[in-house]
Amino acid sequence: MGLPALEFSDCCLDSPHFRETLKSHEAELDKTNKFIKELIKDGKSLIVALKNLSSAKRKFADSLNEFKFQCIGDAETDDEMCIARSLQEFATVLRNLEDERIRMIENASEVLITPLEKFRKEQIGAAKEAKKKYDKETEKYCGILEKHLNLSSKKKESQLQEADSQVDLVRQHFYEVSLEYVFKVQEVQERKMFEFVEPLLAFLQGLFTFYHHGYELAKDFGDFKTQLTISIQNTRNRFEGTRSEVESLMKKMKENPLEHKTISPYTMEGYLYVQEKRHFGTSWVKHYCTYQRDSKQIIMVPFDQKSGGKGGEDESVTLKSCTRRKTDSIEKRFCFDVEAVDRPGVITMQALSEEDRRLWMEAMDGREPVYNSNKDSQSEGTAQLDSIGFSIIRKCIHAVETRGINEQGLYRIVGVNSRVQKLLSVLMDPKTASETETDICAEWEIKTITSALKTYLRMLPGPLMMYQFQRSFIKAAKLENQETRVSEIHSLVHRLPEKNRQMLQLLMNHLANVANNHKQNLMTVANLGVVFGPTLLRPQEETVAAIMDIKFQNIVIEILIENHEKIFNTVPDVPLTNAQLHLLRKKSSDSKPPSCSERPLTLFHAMQSTEKQEQRNSIINSSLESVSSNANSILNSSSSLQPNMNSSDPNLDVVKPTRPNSLPPNPSPTSPLSPSWPMFSAPSSPMPTSSTSSDSSPVRPEEAVHGDSSTPFRKAKALYACKAEHDSELSFTAGTVFDNVHPSQEPGWLEGTLNGKTGLIPENYVEFL
Repeated sequence: MGLPALEFSDCCLDSPHFRETLKSHEAELDKTNKFIKELIKDGKSLIVALKNLSSAKRKFADSLNEFKFQCIGDAETDDEMCIARSLQEFATVLRNLEDERIRMIENASEVLITPLEKFRKEQIGAAKEAKKKYDKETEKYCGILEKHLNLSSKKKESQLQEADSQVDLVRQHFYEVSLEYVFKVQEVQERKMFEFVEPLLAFLQGLFTFYHHGYELAKDFGDFKTQLTISIQNTRNRFEGTRSEVESLMKKMKENPLEHKTISPYTMEGYLYVQEKRHFGTSWVKHYCTYQRDSKQIIMVPFDQKSGGKGGEDESVTLKSCTRRKTDSIEKRFCFDVEAVDRPGVITMQALSEEDRRLWMEAMDGREPVYNSNKDSQSEGTAQLDSIGFSIIRKCIHAVETRGINEQGLYRIVGVNSRVQKLLSVLMDPKTASETETDICAEWEIKTITSALKTYLRMLPGPLMMYQFQRSFIKAAKLENQETRVSEIHSLVHRLPEKNRQMLQLLMNHLANVANNHKQNLMTVANLGVVFGPTLLRPQEETVAAIMDIKFQNIVIEILIENHEKIFNTVPDVPLTNAQLHLLRKKSSDSKPPSCSERPLTLFHAMQSTEKQEQRNSIINSSLESVSSNANSILNSSSSLQPNMNSSDPNLDVVKPTRPNSLPPNPSPTSPLSPSWPMFSAPSSPMPTSSTSSDSSPVRPEEAVHGDSSTPFRKAKALYACKAEHDSELSFTAGTVFDNVHPSQEPGWLEGTLNGKTGLIPENYVEFL
């Protein structure tokens, strides 16, 4: 497991967990600094002591072999794993050369010693200076805050306001210094992945030229050297993109820190001073407190920010009431009283400011109005996946493929923003958008058209590959086995809504054409992944950890481009049994069983009236016959677009996945193709229907599972085992029978009773009895 990411939002809270995470990063920097210092010393010994070269080389090789990289995040890319094992590869090469004698070493100091010293002085040294400044500002802030909180409330209002302003300035400065220090620490951690390894690679390359017998060894080393060079360049490119994103997030945090707070499991958390009675009087002890409204639990952790250590044991109490303390009843400011169910007496607490006290009071349902901190920050985009949207993307793709497919830096070079917005306004005009055969005029530059395409995709209400699947796609990209990655992503793509999948296929076919011309346009699959990863698969919450996952977003896009024919023109192997899912995921390092949300959708049986039963059976039979009669034509033109019979828009094209050429003989009652059972399939594979009659609409999932509104509570049997991920869900094994099963308020879930407990059941895991 790598180092945890340092979130900028934690700088404001300055919690104990944040301090411990920061210490782990500092320890890693110290470890790296000591190792580089030792490596420089060994390198100089290698240059000076030619007679002792053999022993010096072995020590140098041992040092390389012992060092292990610690990456930020919970997984590594192939490039990072290649870089991580590069030191061990270097050590092996040096051991093979142990019996050889070096006659001369030229330019070793320039290619090895100088870059490492430069990295150590400029990067790690800068991080140390930032730490000194951070520690100094921490002590200054805490001192001024304690002094400020000890001011008597009986002083003049002007003096209190002046003191408040002074504390706000010091607090803001401390917050900015904290953000800058965290940014520098993470920057150095990322830089060492390439600035540390590159000098070693250059040094080894120099040594090969001075060995008479080193030619064959250098030849054997060539393949790994090429792979490592590509990995370093890819890591550098990702670092540049990640660094700009992190820096942009840091600037946003500086401007509006409250709008970028991390979603916390607690209703309220922060530092409070708690009044404690002693033999000689009373004292105020600083605590880091958390409050959970549902359980009414208050946890108080005595913690000193100056020393970074706990001052005692944690204490947990259950809230009974919270009352604001009047100013004239106590000399301290910003105080409020808390009564606990499991502790006698009143606990008097002091907040850090009037605003802080108001937030604590509202969180604990005090006298002030309830504070609603939930803000809908999602802005609705004007772009939609409708006929106009598909027309715009097709026009842009056609213009690029006919006029600029070989233009260097395609999609990477951006157009002028004013021109891009003007082109989008023209394309999105309903009058011009309805003219489907009108191409984009030649007056528009290719870079303007490509920027318009990317901008339109970003204007959608949500990313094309959807927020709800973002984490699943990232998990799939982190799997070690390439075949398993493709299989997981294949399955996830077919869980996307129909229009999203159509647009994604249209885009991936185009990007594959762009990549096929990479010798002219210099846009390889990897480069296209860097460009489109954040656009198509952006996370819902902008955090440092999410930014670190951008490299895996890029990998997902690379897989989609390289395997677009298989992914979009074939149906994934679903449904899978639990055993198959387990074997599939066992190839990766994380072999935990899939959760309910990750399992494939299946077919269901539902009880209907005789009249509805016969009517829907005839619909299904006609649909299956339609599929069988058109199967050959679909197979022969799987890459072309077919009319969508389910869409209300006649101009919208749909790519249908391939279907079997014929029905199985004698289908069983539980067979998905049995005409004697009403059924429905996953949204990713809709049944073709006829548009000539209103009675020929496909069976809706809601009707197949729930029946009409008058259906009473019924029994259902589990088709698969499922482990609950939340308290509201039920855990069960295959064959379990549920009572009182009925529709739930949650889409895709039923509610039922098992052993006297009522909870949620995935509706695609049961059949009604």
